[in-house]
Amino acid sequence: MSPKVPTEPDAVGEPEASPEAAAEPAPEAAPEPEPPPAPLLTLRDGLPHVTDTDDGLASACAAIAKGTGPVGLDAERASGYRYSSRAYLIQLRREGSGTWLIDPIGLSTLAPLQQVLDGADWILHAATQDLPCLAELGIRPTAALFDTELAGRLLGYPRVGLGTLVESVLGYSMLKEHSAADWSTRPLPESWLEYAALDVEVLVELRDALAGELEAAGKAEWARQEFDYLRSFEQTPRVDAWRRTSGTHKVRGRRGLAAIRELWEARDAIAQQRDVTPGRILPDSAIVAAAIEMPTDRSALLSTKGFHGRGAERYSNRWLAALKRAAELPEDELPTKAPRGDGPPVPRAWAERDPVAARRLALAREAMTGLSERISVPVENVLTPDYLRRTLWTPPRTREPGELIDEVTAMLAAYGARGWQIALTAPLLTTAILQAEAEA
Repeated sequence: MSPKVPTEPDAVGEPEASPEAAAEPAPEAAPEPEPPPAPLLTLRDGLPHVTDTDDGLASACAAIAKGTGPVGLDAERASGYRYSSRAYLIQLRREGSGTWLIDPIGLSTLAPLQQVLDGADWILHAATQDLPCLAELGIRPTAALFDTELAGRLLGYPRVGLGTLVESVLGYSMLKEHSAADWSTRPLPESWLEYAALDVEVLVELRDALAGELEAAGKAEWARQEFDYLRSFEQTPRVDAWRRTSGTHKVRGRRGLAAIRELWEARDAIAQQRDVTPGRILPDSAIVAAAIEMPTDRSALLSTKGFHGRGAERYSNRWLAALKRAAELPEDELPTKAPRGDGPPVPRAWAERDPVAARRLALAREAMTGLSERISVPVENVLTPDYLRRTLWTPPRTREPGELIDEVTAMLAAYGARGWQIALTAPLLTTAILQAEAEA
């Protein structure tokens, strides 16, 4: 008799499991350990004193002049508290000179600081926020500029706040508890000053790391063009700024819009005179409520929703005068529902006013979204949305492809698009124009 053959193992080399064993649940995998928290960024040289005298500024400038390399800069404003956007503190750091905190309020001039910064490269984070208030003080970049926030955008970082970038790129965490402080406060608390100094502590190191990433990604030239453009950045004055009053859509009729305009302008004049943010005098909700109710006496005004607090009562006569002006305006002087201007209408109105233009816009937006994803750059950084809309609302007349792309290129350049943006987007806009025409 032949010997008994042993049972064969299963396909993975293990004996077949019994039904009882199969019913037992598999042991749970151990959870991944939490990564250790990033070390907190601290001041390597300690907290500097605040420079708030002309003699102190002269000493600071002498020290900065002895430093080498680029200068990291930042400025603190009192947004949400003051009407103006003036800088209430300037922070600077340069290799070999350390960090300086300059209080510009009591200084007779900042010309010595501009002189010592002349020819030095600047590093800022979110430059469009700081450049206007620095220019107001006579401080402007004259050499190369590097914006760490914009560099993060071009590199496709999902979050580009300074603290997030410092942690992602350099491995340090930053406390941001004083970002919304009232920097017009005097004296400034020590904890606020430490926060302000930390904002420039590693700007040079962050610039160096991001510059290397831009080079590796083939985006260094894009960044250079963007940074050169920023050097001449100026805020564009808002036309009909009163139209940005929150809740305006609730008001019906042109006379209601006139009431919003008159109340907004009265509030703005008071806020500018007192250097207080307008919302602290009268909230937008109160302006809208008054434009709907149109009260004609003090009692009715102060019974209107939102008209409470010192600003509502103290300036009640001015609010009533504004409402009276709106009520007595001739019909031909009432504001229109849509703002007057030379730009295209809001996109939601395109389909009704020009279906072909609406199709151009839809095709271009789809193509732009695809491009944005391919190059890992936010679509609004690939091309300013206003440039896109203006080009597509009134495109060149020619439909010969070669001539059309040349004219689209010229239009984008005239609006202010940079060379790298034009090279990427002009072909897409040209295709959208031709395709929309072919479908019509």
